[in-house]
Amino acid sequence: MTLELATAALLIAVPIAFNLAFLDLGRRFDYPNILREPADLILRRFHAGGTALVVRWQILLGCALGMLPLVSLVAVTFEAPIPLAVLGVLTGSAAAIVQALGLARWPFAVPELARRYVEADGPEGASTRQTVELVFTTLHRLLGVGIGEHLGYLLTGAWTTIVAASLASTASVAPWLAWSGVPIGAALIIGSLEFVGPNESKGWSVAATVVPVAYVAWSLWLIALGISLII
Repeated sequence: MTLELATAALLIAVPIAFNLAFLDLGRRFDYPNILREPADLILRRFHAGGTALVVRWQILLGCALGMLPLVSLVAVTFEAPIPLAVLGVLTGSAAAIVQALGLARWPFAVPELARRYVEADGPEGASTRQTVELVFTTLHRLLGVGIGEHLGYLLTGAWTTIVAASLASTASVAPWLAWSGVPIGAALIIGSLEFVGPNESKGWSVAATVVPVAYVAWSLWLIALGISLII
């Protein structure tokens, strides 16, 4: 397999796999809407999902890590200028890592928390559940909202913008395809501000609306780049 075909395969496969895993979690676990529900409901539904739900989170985690080889192949295959190539690899790798860190809590930390929460009984049951809720909420805000969502959206948006600039400078794809990455990257960066500053508590509704649209557009953009390497 040539470098171009390998890059095209990942550009097409990674967003498709991620979206399929995401949609499957939405069907099985009401994700991401369930993230805004009380901890009691989340933990009980997670525990009820059993091993099958944990495996689904592991699959989504693997899809996020698929970005790591992708960002390097994109920089090499499209022959980006060296400064932009290095910046793109660093930014894209960081985006993959922070999103993976955000997701890792679900298959590795939440199962134990959910077990302890559901099995809490006796005189200490209420205090145990209260402690578990506090730990879960802290992990959710730090790893989920802070690292996975805020830094993940921010770095993914920055990587997308850098790649778009690289493509435009090399004329390796049609100009419209190259430059269309800029508004997509900007939308992801806007989405990263949902829980920043005065919106830290309840979130910014504009950002919440922008993110799903931006990620669909981002997925289609990657797929289009992959197809451009084949045709």
